[in-house]
Amino acid sequence: MKSLVTFLFIVGIGFYGTSQYVDRTNFRAGLVGGIVVGDYSEAYSLNLGLDIYHHWGISKEIDLGLTTGFMNAFGEKQTISSGSVSVETEFDNIQFIPVGASVRIYPTSGFKFGGDVGYAIGINEGNKGGLYYRPSIGIDLSGGSSELNISYMAVNDDITFGSVLLGYLFLF
Repeated sequence: MKSLVTFLFIVGIGFYGTSQYVDRTNFRAGLVGGIVVGDYSEAYSLNLGLDIYHHWGISKEIDLGLTTGFMNAFGEKQTISSGSVSVETEFDNIQFIPVGASVRIYPTSGFKFGGDVGYAIGINEGNKGGLYYRPSIGIDLSGGSSELNISYMAVNDDITFGSVLLGYLFLF
């Protein structure tokens, strides 16, 4: 009798778990742009990039996935003056390829919040990369075929490269 109750309990949990599952498995890709803030804001102002996500719906409210992409921050020209001496310098673009895990929580249909965490690989010379994290909020548009999101991206090594971003993703 004890093993029958245990078996029925396991079967019941299995049916309950599958009835809560929502298949939101999807591939999303799109463009992102924003402004550089924090430690690098004097040398860089704007950045543009590409976001790529693959998510699997693990419950009615939660998606887990993987993320990558490309981010390019455009270097600025600056003139530094001291008395009668002026020096003009130009900063090279800084580029990253983030690679990480992603989670999205859906408190209501079409609205989500979550974040990404991983490592951003530095592409340009002298860029070591660093810990990558990116909290975000988003809303589905066009019946779920696209998404508009706002996020803060940071790459942290000894100092933090931070950026406030606006992105538009397409669902495939």
